[in-house]
Amino acid sequence: MWQNPAIAAALADWDFGTAFRLIRQDASLRQEDMSVITGLSQSFLSTLESGTRRLLNIDKIIPVLERLGVPPHVAPLPVPGSAAGNQPRASGPQPALVPAPVWESPLDIAKRLNATTSSNTDPATVAVLEQGVRDLVDRYEAEGPHRLAPDAVDLRNFIQDRLEGRQPPRQREALFRLAAQASGLLGYMAVNAGREAVAEAYCKEAEELAKEIADLELIMWVQGTRSLNAYYAGHYDQAVQWADTGLGIDPNHPQAIRLQSNGRARALGKLGDRPAAERAIAAAEELSSHHLVPVGLTSCISFEPYSMARTLANAATVHVALANAPQVLAYADQIDELVEQSDSAWSQALVRLDVATALLAGPRPDVEHAMVLGRQVLEAGGGPPIRSVVQRAGELHAGAGNWQDLPAVREYGDALRSWQSAPHTRDLAKSAKMTRPTEQTRGAADAARGRPGRISSHPSTQHH
Repeated sequence: MWQNPAIAAALADWDFGTAFRLIRQDASLRQEDMSVITGLSQSFLSTLESGTRRLLNIDKIIPVLERLGVPPHVAPLPVPGSAAGNQPRASGPQPALVPAPVWESPLDIAKRLNATTSSNTDPATVAVLEQGVRDLVDRYEAEGPHRLAPDAVDLRNFIQDRLEGRQPPRQREALFRLAAQASGLLGYMAVNAGREAVAEAYCKEAEELAKEIADLELIMWVQGTRSLNAYYAGHYDQAVQWADTGLGIDPNHPQAIRLQSNGRARALGKLGDRPAAERAIAAAEELSSHHLVPVGLTSCISFEPYSMARTLANAATVHVALANAPQVLAYADQIDELVEQSDSAWSQALVRLDVATALLAGPRPDVEHAMVLGRQVLEAGGGPPIRSVVQRAGELHAGAGNWQDLPAVREYGDALRSWQSAPHTRDLAKSAKMTRPTEQTRGAADAARGRPGRISSHPSTQHH
């Protein structure tokens, strides 16, 4: 600062108004800060800086120069103590010199305080970013990962730009949480887009950021998303492990509902472990009864705890894997009205596909009804393309493989191939890990070959 020629020139000319203004600008100080440092009133400083008055009283000038810590080579007047080193030394023995304390000038202290508490992010900006995260959640099921991911990347990068600046602790913690949430949302989107490695990278980033602020709820949510990623990759053991990692943080937390139903139960169902899968469903339902969970059908990507409707939808999926058609239909009946009244095209598609797949199992398979439900999903579009819908639509066709001689199955296959021809859907179909037909489905097909007249040609309306 004192090397600034404009400040030195103003002091040399006794133009203290200009000098004070330049010093304030250099140190990023307000006029009231300068008033505290110099001991001059703010109104007097204002008149000095405007040029309407001048500071000429030496008795006032010298204390101001001392308070500002103006070095001797710049000060327009000798400052007491500054020339002490030039005084002649007294003859004779001298007492041991005690070093004078190295006090900082009030200006230096004010500059440090200003730097420490300054921020490139005000509370209003944090509020806007929080709303940005909520908007992504609200828009996700209508727009899907392929359309929304660019907006999520922009939000994440803007938050990162803020983090690379300076903020007080509370604002910095809020930015860390927002960064973790944005990365978590991108991880979830990558799962739905079939980008397994990208999803894991985003989840790892979200987890580390959440750990920095000890946000255990968000860490549990991230482990649930990792479990989802492993599940759709066909790594069911790993899906259980990720869910267990999240449950290890707090098995009674509301986030544990998702970890039990969407994480453990579904993967255990795919592994054929009926007792463990049913225990996980029961645990999720019990937790839901102990916590205040959202009503209706929450967004699949929401950071909120699972609603009961979403938990039951997952329970239906578990029993599809276990080829337990009556339980699938029972769970679907419980949530049918909520699902049909919701704006979630994905949930509507997934529940119908689960019911359709369940209708292929059991001693009296209803193949034509199953194919009608499948066609309804394809004709409605199933919402923006995501891996879960594409995968289950393909699994329904694979499950009906033993009835390829039926026109309804051939028609569904033709409709499926046409539906999968869209670019994003085609890519997802290539990456989908299809489950093979279960023994129960194959047995039902074998039995049905002898009873073609018992296959319903008039699907019931309760699942439409």
